[in-house]
Amino acid sequence: MGRYLIRRTIISIFSLVAISMVVFGILAVAPGDPLSGFASNPNVPPELRERIRATMGLDQPVHIQYVKWASAFARGDWGQSYDKKIPARDYIFSRIPVTLGIVGTAFLLGIAIAIPVGVISALKQYSLFDQLSTTFAFIGFSIPTFFSGLLLIIVFSVWLGWLPFVFDSQVSGFWPNMRQSIMPITVLGLAGAAQLTRFVRASMLETINQDYVRTARAKGLREQTVVVLHAMRNAMIPVITIIAIQIPEIFGGAIITEQIFRIPGIGSGLISGIQGKDVPVVMGITFGVAILVVVFNVVADVLYAVLDPRIRYS
Repeated sequence: MGRYLIRRTIISIFSLVAISMVVFGILAVAPGDPLSGFASNPNVPPELRERIRATMGLDQPVHIQYVKWASAFARGDWGQSYDKKIPARDYIFSRIPVTLGIVGTAFLLGIAIAIPVGVISALKQYSLFDQLSTTFAFIGFSIPTFFSGLLLIIVFSVWLGWLPFVFDSQVSGFWPNMRQSIMPITVLGLAGAAQLTRFVRASMLETINQDYVRTARAKGLREQTVVVLHAMRNAMIPVITIIAIQIPEIFGGAIITEQIFRIPGIGSGLISGIQGKDVPVVMGITFGVAILVVVFNVVADVLYAVLDPRIRYS
C-alpha cells in the first residue's frame, strides 16, 4: 500500500501540473481582455492602461505568466482578482459557504434517497415499486437541471408564489434561508438521487444472488439480518467509492443551477471569472477542484481496498 500511495502521489503531481498548464493556456488564447473596462473608459489614457497591464504582468509571454502564477500558488498566493480587486483566495473562499450549504445539502439528500430506494428496488425486483423508482431514475437522469429548475420556478414562484426564485445572500434567519434554498436543493438532490439509485440497485442485485447470501438465508437468519449485514454491507462498497469520487463536485459548485437561481456560489463565480477573463479566480477554482478530484480518487481507491479485503495494492 505504501509503494502504491507513493506512485499515485507522483502521478497525481504530474497530472495536476499538466491540468494547470492546459487551463492556463486555454485562458491565455481565449478571447477577451481583463482590462476591457479600462479600454471602454475614455478617461483612462492608453499610457495608463499599458502601465497597469505591465504592473499586472499581462505584457509578458504566456509561459512567464504561468511560471509566476504556479510559484505564487505553491506559496499560497492565488493572486489578485482582476475584476473584484481583492485577493482571489478571499473571493473564492467567501463563496464556498453558500455552495456547501446548497450543493452539500443536495448531495446528502440524494444519498438519503438513493440508498433506500435502490436497495428496496433490488429486493422487490420487477415490482410496482421497482418500476416506479426506475421510471423516476430515468426521468431524473434525462431531464437537465436547467429545465427542472425553470419548471420549479414557474410552479412555486410564478403560479403559487410560495418560494423566491432569486437567492438573496443578505437574508438572515433559518427559515428565510431555507425557503430560498428549497428549490435549488430539490433540483440538485433529485438529479443526484436519480443517478445514484441506478448504481445502488445494480450493485444490490449483483450481491443478493451471491452464494454467501443464500447460505445466510439457509442458516435461518432473519431476512433483515441477511439484507443489512450480508448483502447490503458488500453492495455498498462500490457505491461508497462512487460517493467519494463525487465529493469534489460539492466544492466545484453547480454552475447551471447557481446561474438559474442567482446563487453567489463557486459555480457562478467561475462563470463570472471566465466572462471577465479573471485568470486568478478561474485558475483558483479550476485548479482547486482538480486537486480535490485527484485527492479523492486516491481516497476512493484506498477506501475500496479497506472495505474489500480481496483488493490488494502493491
